[in-house]
Amino acid sequence: MARGSAPAPLSVLDTALAGRGISAADALSGSIALAELADRRGFTRYWVTEHHSMPGVSSSSPAVLLARLTAHTTRLRLGAGGVMLPNHPPLIVAEQYGLLQALAPDRIDLGLGRAPGTDRATAAALRRGRSDDDDFPQQVVELLHFLDDDFPEGHPYRERVYAVPGPGQDKENGVSRTSGRPSVWLLGSSGYSARLAARLGLPFAFAAHFSPDHVDAALRLYRDRFTPSAVLAEPYALVSFAVMAADDEHEALRQTRSYAHSMMRMLHGKSYLVPTPDEAASYPCTAGERMVLDRWTDSVLHGTPGQVTERLNRLHEVARPDEIMLASVGHSPQALLHSTRLIADAYDLPATPVPASTH
Repeated sequence: MARGSAPAPLSVLDTALAGRGISAADALSGSIALAELADRRGFTRYWVTEHHSMPGVSSSSPAVLLARLTAHTTRLRLGAGGVMLPNHPPLIVAEQYGLLQALAPDRIDLGLGRAPGTDRATAAALRRGRSDDDDFPQQVVELLHFLDDDFPEGHPYRERVYAVPGPGQDKENGVSRTSGRPSVWLLGSSGYSARLAARLGLPFAFAAHFSPDHVDAALRLYRDRFTPSAVLAEPYALVSFAVMAADDEHEALRQTRSYAHSMMRMLHGKSYLVPTPDEAASYPCTAGERMVLDRWTDSVLHGTPGQVTERLNRLHEVARPDEIMLASVGHSPQALLHSTRLIADAYDLPATPVPASTH
C-alpha cells in the first residue's frame, strides 16, 4: 500500500450511523469514538449532519451531539454539516451555536443548508406548513446579525432581542466579548449556495457525496464570483466525498453496497434504512433497481486504503478544493471508524495523544 501526505487538510462528516441491528446509543457511542480518533490523528474538523425521520441516521440534533463532543476533543473544530436553516428560527440557531462557542471557544463551525434533510411529509411537520425556502438568503443574513449583534438602526431586534450566549449578552453584562462568533459556512450540492457564499464572502462546502458530477462547476462559480468580506479575504472551498476503505476490496464493496441499498430505498419513497451487507447482497434486485444500486456504488470511493487515497488524490487534482471531508458510508459505526483509521494511516497522519482529563 503506497503511503504519502494528504493533498489537502482532511476532515470528517458524521451521520451517527445506525444500520440494521444497531441502536441509537450504539451509533452515538460510535460518533464519540470517531471524533476522538479524528482529534488524535490531526483531522481539521468534525461535522455532524442534520437528518430527520431516517432509521439509518441518529443525528437529528447536531447541536446536542456537538455539545457532548466538546468534552471528548481538545483541538478538533466541531460543527454542523449542516443546520438546515429553513427548519429553524435563526435566533434559535444563533443561541445554540453561541452556547457551543462558549463551551469550546474558537472551535465551532456552523454550516448552513436549505434542504429539509428528510422527505416531504417530515419536512411539512418540521416547517409547520411552510413549503418553500425562498427566504433562505434573508434567513442567513438575519442569523449573521444575531451572531454579531449588529442589526441596523431602526430594526425591531436591534435593542431588545439578543442571541444568548453572544456579544449582546456580553455588552449588557459589562464584560469583554468572550469569543468570536462560530465560523459560518454555506453548504450545497448545486450552484445556488455557491453563488450565495460568494456574494456573502463566506467559506463554501460542496456535498460531492450527494452530487459528484457537479463539483467542478460549483467550485468554479464560487471562486469566480467571490467577494472578500470581513471574515474571509479569499475563497475557501471544502468538498466532501463518500468513502469506504477496508482491509480488502471485497469487504469495502460489501459495506458500500449497504449504503447504496439505503439510497435506493430513499429514492423509491421508502425509509432510509441501511441493511446489513448480507441483507443487501441477498436482495432480489430488478433491472432498474440494479442500475440505481450500481450508480450509488460507483459514487463511493471504495476499496483498500491505497485505492481510496489514490482516487482522492486524483479528484483533488481536478477540483483543487482547499480541504477534503470524508463522508464515510457503510453499515456499522465500527466499519466507518476502521475506514477512517485506515485512510489516516495511508496518509501517515500523526497520532497525537489526548490528555486523559478531557474524557
